[in-house]
Amino acid sequence: MVRVKICGITNSADALAAVEAGANLLGFNFYPKSPRFITEAEAAKIRKQLPKKVEAVGIFVNASPAEVMALRKSVKLDAAQLHGDESSETTAEIARLLPVIKAFRVEPDFHLAALDEYPDAFAFLFDAAHTGQYGGTGRTTDWDAARRAAVDHRIILAGGLKVENVAAAVRIVRPYGIDVASGVESKPGKKDHDRLREFIQEVRRGEHK
Repeated sequence: MVRVKICGITNSADALAAVEAGANLLGFNFYPKSPRFITEAEAAKIRKQLPKKVEAVGIFVNASPAEVMALRKSVKLDAAQLHGDESSETTAEIARLLPVIKAFRVEPDFHLAALDEYPDAFAFLFDAAHTGQYGGTGRTTDWDAARRAAVDHRIILAGGLKVENVAAAVRIVRPYGIDVASGVESKPGKKDHDRLREFIQEVRRGEHK
């Protein structure tokens, strides 16, 4: 089953709607410059309301291992998504205590060999590249690169996914997981609950094609 991660959760209503719709993971963005930034206290409050089967993923950009571990403890994170320019050493240090999803901004000249530099990562997230932004661009990533990478790696596909195209993305890429933020929002940081439900229904439809 393709795992569905709803990213950029900022409030309890959206978190519970995502869970009800069938999300497997929820992403909490601790990058202060993100329009979906959430405080440690608010994330911890939401986390307490979630069923155990739903995993909480912390999104970090160039944070230190100490920062990640502090939030892991207070928010009870199940995984860390590293969305910046983290080194393989930093990734390995964090991965010793917490599964790591290493994110890549996939540009036209992206080489899949880059994944081999992060042997300690549990999975890799492929997002669209946009100068000056660490994810959340709403642009579509390179599905063909993701498809090739998914043969040998756990790939979480992100970037420009929405109700209208996610079934095709699942069918073509056959990823380990799907990640969405802007594609199910009415505005940055606020989810559209109807589109949330439709999105996850479309993921499941794409799995069976």
